[in-house]
Amino acid sequence: MIAFLVSAIRLGMTFLFGSTGETITEKSGHLNLGIPGVMCVGASCGCYAEYIYFTAVGRNINPVFAIIIPIIATLVGGGLMGLIFSFLTVTLRANQNVTGLALTTFGVGLSDYMIAQTGPVYSKGSKYFTASLPFADDLGWFGEIFLSHGVFVYLALIIAIASYYILFKTKVGLHLRSVGENPATADAAGINVLLYRYGATCIGCAIAGLGGLSFVMDYLHGNWEYCIDAIGWLAIALVIFTSWRPNWGIIGSLVFGALYIVSSYVTGVSFANKELFKMLPYVVTIIVLIITSIRDKKENQPPANLGLTYFREER
Repeated sequence: MIAFLVSAIRLGMTFLFGSTGETITEKSGHLNLGIPGVMCVGASCGCYAEYIYFTAVGRNINPVFAIIIPIIATLVGGGLMGLIFSFLTVTLRANQNVTGLALTTFGVGLSDYMIAQTGPVYSKGSKYFTASLPFADDLGWFGEIFLSHGVFVYLALIIAIASYYILFKTKVGLHLRSVGENPATADAAGINVLLYRYGATCIGCAIAGLGGLSFVMDYLHGNWEYCIDAIGWLAIALVIFTSWRPNWGIIGSLVFGALYIVSSYVTGVSFANKELFKMLPYVVTIIVLIITSIRDKKENQPPANLGLTYFREER
């Protein structure tokens, strides 16, 4: 049971990165279906940066640099994906759904190419990301479950809590939500709609990219052997599951993580049935979507202008 909970938490934080980033993006009115590709690019940039660093320094590895360099590379890669999405949908007014799917195709292709070029060579760097708190072993089962994790688990929690506070407790968050609800009104009130959409999308993609690196370095222990786009689709589903609230995403990510891996801890289940178990997060999301649609509460609905391109001249 302890091993199950530890794995669920680590995988869940991968979902949390993706859903938090997409929630920020969608609050601005952008529906970015390119999150799977963004997470693939994030993993690609971070892992390749780690590979270059290890190759350059040999045995003289600085643990801090071994963590910081891949994270910075991931943030830059994810942010650039968000910039591409924003340029195509905001500046060139391309369809958001088509653009997002194109980014996913691009990200998956890039990830496959990078895997083919370098292979699973990052297991050395993983130990720096998975190092637990020094006093975790002294606290028994509590420490093993909640404190035996690496930097990504705590970083995901901090980002999710900070995102909730900014979105719902600050003036910047209020402006961002108004852009997603009614960009024409926000524009008339002097809010720079384009700036908020560009900024939210780039920041959201940068955060989502960390989910890809987290999945490889923390959950897979550095064995980057296959594409991770399926995790990205679940991250998008988690946004709906949590009703566009990053704080609820913390609980939702743990639920998704547990449902996704539960088949691995159930004996007597065939491989085909184990794959069916991985559908459980989607099924739960559909149920939640039905319930929230029936209740029809404003706070449980997506931004009113989600997925729609804003034309200022039509204001």
